[in-house]
Amino acid sequence: MNRGAIAEISLSAIAHNLQCVKKIVKNRPIIAVVKADAYGHGAVEVSRRLIEKGVSYLSVAYTGEAAELRHAGINIPIIVLFDTGDIKDFFKLGLIPVIHNINTASSLSAEARKRSTIMEVHVKVDTGMGRMGMNSDHIISDLIKISEMEGIELSGLLSHFSEADLSDRSYAVIQLNRFNKIRNEISKKLGRKIFSHMANSAAVLSFEDAYLDAVRPGLMLYGYKPFNTPSLTLLPQGGGLGLGRAPEIIDLIPAMTIKTKVLCIRNVPSGTPISYGRTFITKRQSRIGLLPLGYADGYSRLFSNNADVLVKKRRVPVIGTICMDLTMIDLTKVKDVREGDEVIIIGKQGKETITAWELSQKANTIPYEILTSLGSRSKRIYIEAL
Repeated sequence: MNRGAIAEISLSAIAHNLQCVKKIVKNRPIIAVVKADAYGHGAVEVSRRLIEKGVSYLSVAYTGEAAELRHAGINIPIIVLFDTGDIKDFFKLGLIPVIHNINTASSLSAEARKRSTIMEVHVKVDTGMGRMGMNSDHIISDLIKISEMEGIELSGLLSHFSEADLSDRSYAVIQLNRFNKIRNEISKKLGRKIFSHMANSAAVLSFEDAYLDAVRPGLMLYGYKPFNTPSLTLLPQGGGLGLGRAPEIIDLIPAMTIKTKVLCIRNVPSGTPISYGRTFITKRQSRIGLLPLGYADGYSRLFSNNADVLVKKRRVPVIGTICMDLTMIDLTKVKDVREGDEVIIIGKQGKETITAWELSQKANTIPYEILTSLGSRSKRIYIEAL
């Protein structure tokens, strides 16, 4: 038996979620965020499906991620959000760098001149995220300098919202206003429009004014909202949720199912301590199942005595401290469980469902971390079923 879990990735769910984005944003280009190996779903296969269904751009964090896509034969424009380490990679792989400072622009310009070519670039504006991006008092003059550099084509401008839940959009409005002021001023100075994008999944779902020239969804494509609400209805109103049409439920479908099998079953008497630290002691004669995954496989120790899995269409508690290689579950109330039976860590079985949102709340984190941790450390298989 192989260690860890199987990550079953539904490419049909990916396509469905992309269609949900398209319905919301109409004809705007979509920049699909596939960084961190497509949030643990597998960047190559996910990108192929997204391209087949009409995305305009892909976006990654680092050039190494872009190189994997290029080597897999993926040829559409790829925006690299953070990495400007090896300038030559951008030319060799035909990538679009995101510039955060004048020095990087100068280096790109020098390399472009050597190659007698033009490098298309986007510039990141820090409107309040406080992470990366240009935010000086002289940002307009800096942008003009970049646009005038030989071998550089300033084709795009972007920023990033600092909050995932835009139910209170007050700070997001401040960020958007800052960004619009800069993009309008630089467009006037240059005498041309600059392709601008700022809307992440949260903004796609709740901030129509931020759609600009393109949207940049990530988590939505994988079937999750960045805020934990039972359902989302687009209301018939402008300037926020709705886009002026009839109410519509946005039905995203989680693309990832994490599953494993029962490794072995032990019958133990009442009073038996389970796993490290004796954090769980049986209060009755019990049937304890062992699963062949642990924290080395992305299943956090924070789920110790604090999560459920699905077995035989029923919820079963995780008990004891999760180990590096093993997780224990209490099968006492579930009949007819045998070694080798399927266990769902994330996904649906019968009428029961465990989501990345549920696990993230157990671990005091966010679904992004759950998906990237389990998805990247599991053996992935791709299916078409929803």
